[in-house]
Amino acid sequence: SRDVMPVFLRAGCNSGSCHGASRGQRGFRLSVFGFDPDGDYHRLTRELNGRRLNLALVHDSLILEKSAGRVSHTGGKRFEKDSELYGTLVRWLEARAPRDPADLPHPTGIEFYPPNAVLNGSGATQKLTVRATYSDGSTRDVTSLAYFLSNNDTSAKVSQEGLVSAGARGEAFIMARFATFTVGSHFIVLPKDLEFEFPQVLENNYVDKLIKEKLQKLRVAPSGLCSDEVFLRRAYLDIIGLLPTAEEYARFNSSEEKDKRSKLVDELLGRKEFVELWVMKWAELLQIRSSQQVSYKAMLLYYNWLQEKIANNVPMDKMVSELLGASGGTFKNPATNYYQNETNTLKVTENVAQVFMGMRIQCAQCHNHPFDRWTQNDYYGFASFFSQIGRKRAEDPRETIVFNSRGGEVRHPVGNRVMKPKFLGGTTPDLKGKDRRVAMAEWLVSSENPFFATNLANMVWAHFFGKGIIDEVDDVRVSNPPANAELLGELGRRFTEYKYDFKRLVRDICTSRTYQFATQTNKSNESDTRNFSHASLRRIRSEILLDCITQVTNTSNKFRGLPKGARAVQIADGSTTNYFLQAFGRAKRETVCSCEVQMEPNLSQALHLLNGDTVERKISAGGLIKVMLDAKKTPEQIIEELYIRCFSRKPVEKELAGLKAILASAPSPKEFLDDLFWSLLNSREFLFNH
Repeated sequence: SRDVMPVFLRAGCNSGSCHGASRGQRGFRLSVFGFDPDGDYHRLTRELNGRRLNLALVHDSLILEKSAGRVSHTGGKRFEKDSELYGTLVRWLEARAPRDPADLPHPTGIEFYPPNAVLNGSGATQKLTVRATYSDGSTRDVTSLAYFLSNNDTSAKVSQEGLVSAGARGEAFIMARFATFTVGSHFIVLPKDLEFEFPQVLENNYVDKLIKEKLQKLRVAPSGLCSDEVFLRRAYLDIIGLLPTAEEYARFNSSEEKDKRSKLVDELLGRKEFVELWVMKWAELLQIRSSQQVSYKAMLLYYNWLQEKIANNVPMDKMVSELLGASGGTFKNPATNYYQNETNTLKVTENVAQVFMGMRIQCAQCHNHPFDRWTQNDYYGFASFFSQIGRKRAEDPRETIVFNSRGGEVRHPVGNRVMKPKFLGGTTPDLKGKDRRVAMAEWLVSSENPFFATNLANMVWAHFFGKGIIDEVDDVRVSNPPANAELLGELGRRFTEYKYDFKRLVRDICTSRTYQFATQTNKSNESDTRNFSHASLRRIRSEILLDCITQVTNTSNKFRGLPKGARAVQIADGSTTNYFLQAFGRAKRETVCSCEVQMEPNLSQALHLLNGDTVERKISAGGLIKVMLDAKKTPEQIIEELYIRCFSRKPVEKELAGLKAILASAPSPKEFLDDLFWSLLNSREFLFNH
């Protein structure tokens, strides 16, 4: 495991596309990335005795002949005969392929040098060094045995000798894998001898300071501030999921207060629509929906429990610890529905890691994670916290009682040994006389767990910018590094300092200058897609879009379990939907994956807006144009109000002149204005937040 197994990792022999596949290749299987050295030893030395290894004629061993390309090998030549890798295998065979002693020191971590770098121009190079530390305190240079990867070969390519070569301008994360560890280093590639002067930019808070520091390293200038009209619409859509009314538009734009944007954020944070929006988002994460396992009554009680917590601004750590440690009936203690939505122990384990720490640990169920730190030991140790969940029927057949059964263990698939509960990335706690879930919940939200606060902060950030600092937000891993690690760390630290006060974190983000950047780019940031140097165009999500169409047309909707006039974001049951919500990608709440919410525009959405019954029917049902004409408003006044309703701005002179020309030849003002209203609701400016 110290010398021979790393050869197979470095040469790519035990990768999932080669002999590390579940069934191996050509009759020979290795454990993926060497997670099972004992099993690999058996397969190498015993499975085809005298063929794979020839201890009498070492160089005639099949494993050497194929790897060096001396006989036919589907995977091709993996290394040269005079290489260090070949020599290591020869020395092992000459020593008669010994098995490791029981007390062999094992790797405890690896260090990567340099920790970050800036390469000056295409063709520049940087040599990497990887050092491993062992359980006996020793260290070792393992650069020649580590496996290197780059997440952006276009900007920085890395050879298996550990040499990074600069390419096009950009960023790359260079990773090294050795044993069960994967670490990385951030590289920036700039045009050779680039001359750049960063503009003077004001900072509203720490968000701006840390964004500015990253942009300075990249030699990227941020965009300017958006206009008051754009900010007004953006803030309303993001914070409460509605558009400003004509009265709210007039009030904000007529204000001459210097801090009117901050005051607007505070005002919106105090509205009930803010609560409704985040109840919806958490309902997706908690998979609140009726099903064969969860009755409609239990689902509704679960949703009301969540709504009460968020409406009362209960700190996130308290809400989550109560949820994960919940016991009792699904009616009497609705939080227990979390363990009724999903009853498979391993699936519950994966869901908790993904929702509350942002980690997709599913890979480690079958083998050590190929691009992260998690091993099978980590996976099954964490799963042990959920192995003693008991469930039984209550008097009401629709209700289930969740309790601590105090019995049941998780066994490791390799060796079938019982796994002790172990915090993910943490210690093995003493659980004598304790409910395992309660102990896990207390750790999860504590400062000992470095992932909880940053994960929630990243989720909040992604809501307001369209993408997370780590993106996707529930795919936190070494090989998917944050775009701005310092900012993510500070957001997590502040969130903890605020005692998980959700609104304070939202306020920090929305009052920052970064949130108020315009979507228009400059020469230096036009290609930036991950460092938040400018705002991004974001399609409005399905529930909010339907609510906005309903709002501007003065109509209402009816959803199951809600009174007429309720908003789509208030739908409690994930299984309740309609064609519009389906077409625009509403989450079905069948999984916890962030990918359930579909934000990409597609043809069916465009066709439904153009030809479907939603827009045209609502324009007709609302009768807004007729109401305004009956109020003796002129067509020009109505045009202006429609623009304010839909775009939170007045039409510019060019638009107004063109519309007046069309109006002059229209059969009637009402027909023209109805068509205009329809066209505004079908425009990209309406469908996107900008």
